[in-house]
Amino acid sequence: MKIGIIREGKFPVDRRVALTPNQCRIVKQRYKDIEIVVQKSPLRCFKDSEYKKAGFELVDDISDCDILLGIKEVPIEELEPQKTYLFFSHTIKKQAYNRDLLISVLNKKIRLIDYETLTNTNGQRIIAFGRFAGLVGAYNAIKTYGLKHGLFELKPAHKCFDMAEMRQEFKKVKLPPIKIVLTGGGRVSHGAMEILDGMKIHKINTEDFLMNNYDEPVYVQLEMEDYHYHKEGKAFELAEFFKYPQRFNSNFDKFLSKTDMVIAGAYWDPHAPVLFTQDDAQKEDFKIKVIADITCDIEGSIPSTKRASSIDDPIYDYDPFEDKVVPPFSSSKNITVMAVDNLPNELPRDASIAFGEQLIENVLDSLIIEDKEEIIKRATIAENGKLYGNYLYLEDYVNQ
Repeated sequence: MKIGIIREGKFPVDRRVALTPNQCRIVKQRYKDIEIVVQKSPLRCFKDSEYKKAGFELVDDISDCDILLGIKEVPIEELEPQKTYLFFSHTIKKQAYNRDLLISVLNKKIRLIDYETLTNTNGQRIIAFGRFAGLVGAYNAIKTYGLKHGLFELKPAHKCFDMAEMRQEFKKVKLPPIKIVLTGGGRVSHGAMEILDGMKIHKINTEDFLMNNYDEPVYVQLEMEDYHYHKEGKAFELAEFFKYPQRFNSNFDKFLSKTDMVIAGAYWDPHAPVLFTQDDAQKEDFKIKVIADITCDIEGSIPSTKRASSIDDPIYDYDPFEDKVVPPFSSSKNITVMAVDNLPNELPRDASIAFGEQLIENVLDSLIIEDKEEIIKRATIAENGKLYGNYLYLEDYVNQ
């Protein structure tokens, strides 16, 4: 079996890798019959010379590989037919902008395994960049607040060599007594909490957040049950919420007059209620002025997320009265939005190392030796020109 580490072709450029040079060496030692080649790239965070030094061949042509490992969506014209690909396809929510990609995967009879759908037998994801999305998203949120109010200026995360250098910037942070809402209970929110805690922003409970004022910056972490309730008055059950989100309403409105900043790190289903509406944002007591939307669901749970932003141009303002994007800091009535959709790419070396560790420990045995727990089977979106297994529901998305 021959594995190819492909170069990233999507724009904006992503500098992460699925396996670092040292991790390729570990894989080669663990699986004696595996050959690994690396497609040349001038942009990835680990240089071609580092792979070459580790003993791996650099190539332009990866058409003779059996398995191709990438990160972001592969450009349609670069897809090799009848290969096994692993990357984040961003198709399982029927994202309109990637419909043609999935059609091409089917036409080229590619076996597509999506990292996002790799789970254990309990349905828990076993590989993700979520922690790094949370780390950089929270850092950018505080950075944005400092810029908006002229308080301090942090070095952009992507200009830091690694996370250790980014942490050195924490000492510049001097916040007024603001109140921050962080949504979610998974990897993203825990990554965000690492940053907020590291900046000495104290965590408080929901009741205290709503009832009390403080002379220091504070934050609350909200789980789904903290801002959703059952339409029929039944007790909140997380499993039911994930399976039937349309059965629930949001009561996030109780936070709108108490919150200065929102860091959105919770998974959102298109059938679930939104956090707030454009009309809510026009009310006099609406207090939120900075939103870091780590989830970056366009026109999703947060009306101000009108588009994704980029690492080089990470923020914009949302005018809730005109319902449009305007230049950042253009009016005090606007909401300033940070909606970078590839946040882990701001710390590509650290993020790649952590991701590769998960890939080696949780996935490769099932991919290379035997899929005993059907990890690969559950994550296969397409194979032999057809939608596969759990993803037959995408048929109308493909054929529309």
